[in-house]
Amino acid sequence: MQKYKTEQAVVLLVIPGIFFLALFLQHEFNLRQSLLFITGVGLGLTLMHAMFGFSGAWRLFIRDRSSVGIRAQLILLGLSSVLFFPFVAGVFPGISVSAAMGQIGLSVIVGAFLFGIGMQLGGGCGSGTLFTVGQGQVDMLITLAFFIVGATLGTAHLHWWLSFPNLGKISIISEFGWLPALTVQLLLLFALYRLVRKMELKRKNKVQDFSAPVLRESKLDQFIHGPWPLSWGAVGLAVLGLIALLLAGYPWTITFAFGLWGTKIWTALGGDISNWVYWSGGYPAKALNQSVLADVTTVMDYGVIAGAMLAAALAGKYAPEDKITSRRVVTAVIGGLLLGYGARLAFGCNIGGMLAGIASGSLHGWLWLLAGFMGGIVGVKLRVWMKLDDPYGARNEKS
Repeated sequence: MQKYKTEQAVVLLVIPGIFFLALFLQHEFNLRQSLLFITGVGLGLTLMHAMFGFSGAWRLFIRDRSSVGIRAQLILLGLSSVLFFPFVAGVFPGISVSAAMGQIGLSVIVGAFLFGIGMQLGGGCGSGTLFTVGQGQVDMLITLAFFIVGATLGTAHLHWWLSFPNLGKISIISEFGWLPALTVQLLLLFALYRLVRKMELKRKNKVQDFSAPVLRESKLDQFIHGPWPLSWGAVGLAVLGLIALLLAGYPWTITFAFGLWGTKIWTALGGDISNWVYWSGGYPAKALNQSVLADVTTVMDYGVIAGAMLAAALAGKYAPEDKITSRRVVTAVIGGLLLGYGARLAFGCNIGGMLAGIASGSLHGWLWLLAGFMGGIVGVKLRVWMKLDDPYGARNEKS
C-alpha cells in the first residue's frame, strides 16, 4: 500500500473557498448557477484523481500504441451517448435540452487540426489545461494564458472561416431517430475500441487494463485520496456531464469562457471589437455585457480548477516541482495560441467540440475527432523535432 500525505493547508483553504463561492453564486444569481459550479468541482476532482487527460493518451497511442487512455475515452463517449441521446431527442416530457451542434465545414477541420497540434505542444487539452492548472503546474498557467489569447483571436476571425461553403449542422438523431442513431454510434465506438486494443496487443503482446497505478488501504480511501482507475473517471465524467446537461440545458463546454475573458480584458484595455461579428448578438453579446460569474462556462471552469486543486491536495500531489525551460515556455506559448484559436474555429475543444458533439448526436463531433487526431500526429512529430520527447523507437517514451 502506498502512503500519502494530504496537504492539509491547501485542503483547508479550498473547501471553504468552494463553499463560499457556491453560496455567493446562489445569492447573487440563482441555485442553478451554484449547482453548476459544484458540478464543475466534481468534474475537476474526477479529472485529477483519474488523471483523465486526452493529449497524453493520444501521444502514448501514436508513439507506442498504448491504448488504455484511448479506450477510456471511447467508453466515456459511449456512456455519454447512452445518457444524452434520449434527453436530446425529447423522450422525457418536460425536459428540454440542446445538442452541441457545429457546422460541417472548413472551420471544424482547420480548428480541430490546429487544436490537435496545440494539445501536444501546450501539454494539455481543454479539460487537461484546467485540471493541471488546478494541480498547481506553473507551466500550464502559461499555456492557459495564451489559450485565452488564441480563443480571443478566434472570436475575431470566426465569421471569416464560416463564410466558406459548408454542409451546415447535421444531427444524426434528427436524421435517423435517436435509437437507431445511438445503436450505430455505439457499434462504431465498439469497433474503434477493438481496433486500438488489437493494435496495442500486436505491438506489445499484452493489453494494459484500467486498474489504478497504486493501491490504497480501502476503496473509500482510494475514492477520497485517489488515484482512480480510468474506468472510474469515465463513469464519473459521463454522469457529471449528464448533470451539467440537465442543469444548463446544453452539454458541458470549456473554451467559450476563455474567449469571453480575453475579450473583456481587451475591451477594458481600450480595444475595439465593433467589427467582431461573434460578439454582436445572441448569447455572446449578452455574456459580454454581464458579470463573468453569470456565464455558465465560466463558473464551471472555476469549479474544475477548484475541484482539481482539492483532489491534488488530498492526494499529496499539489504543486509538483518541475523545472521550466525556455523551450517549454516557447511550446506553451505556441501550444496555447493553437489551442485557443483552434477551439473557437472548431466550435469547442475536445470537450465542447468532440465529446459534447458526439455525445449529443452532432456529426461535426466525429469530424472534430478525425481532424484533431491528425493534428495530434503532427504535434507528436513536432515534439520530437523540438526535442521535447525522445525520437521514435527510443526505449523510454515520455508521457
